Amino acid sequence: MLNVTNLHAYYGKSHVLQGVSFAIGEGEIVSLLGRNGVGRSTTIKAIMGLVEHRGSVQFRGQEISGLLTHEIARKGLGYVPENRDIFPTLTARQNLLLGEKSVGKGGRWSVDDLYTLFPNLRERADVPGGVLSGGEQQMLTICRTLMGDPDLIMIDEPTEGLAPMLVEQVSKLLEAIARRGVSILLVEQKLTIALKISKSVLVMGHGQLVFQGTPDQLLANEQIRQEWLEV
Repeated sequence: MLNVTNLHAYYGKSHVLQGVSFAIGEGEIVSLLGRNGVGRSTTIKAIMGLVEHRGSVQFRGQEISGLLTHEIARKGLGYVPENRDIFPTLTARQNLLLGEKSVGKGGRWSVDDLYTLFPNLRERADVPGGVLSGGEQQMLTICRTLMGDPDLIMIDEPTEGLAPMLVEQVSKLLEAIARRGVSILLVEQKLTIALKISKSVLVMGHGQLVFQGTPDQLLANEQIRQEWLEV
């Protein structure tokens, strides 16, 4: 579904990504792991056309590198940023409805579907987004992106700063997303969650991928974990 080949990305003169290549298939959850500052967030921003880059990004066989961000989104890629970017003065329900790709056209997800997955969003439907807790805002951001009915969703650090109970809810939501045929590229620091839900994992260090394999293969590779993941 998504094929990234020899991706390089830059912030001014800083060469952040240095030849990143990987692929994601239909309905797969792939986790991109690594310490802060190694280029994980830059990878998904480059795919979405948000940073200067070169290389090939193909989605469903079509080259999307060079397209504008809104054009990429309309191809079926969803993006959940780390900073959430909700509209604080709009209610939770209004934030969700803003995510609809086409008003009146049904997709995989409805507002009621998302309320079922996260009942507290239903309870807080008429509350301004800026009043929601950090965990509720994270749920809202993921659900708003799903309202656009993406075929692949890229999520940046969804569990950062969340209480353990909310972390488990997010984990279950990601599995529910994949069961509906949506592929996921997950940027995550919590190794336990990534290994539990992912089909494959990528480990990044200094702007390059230093490991690609299954969760079991990563667990068996103590050298990679110690050098690139563990504190």
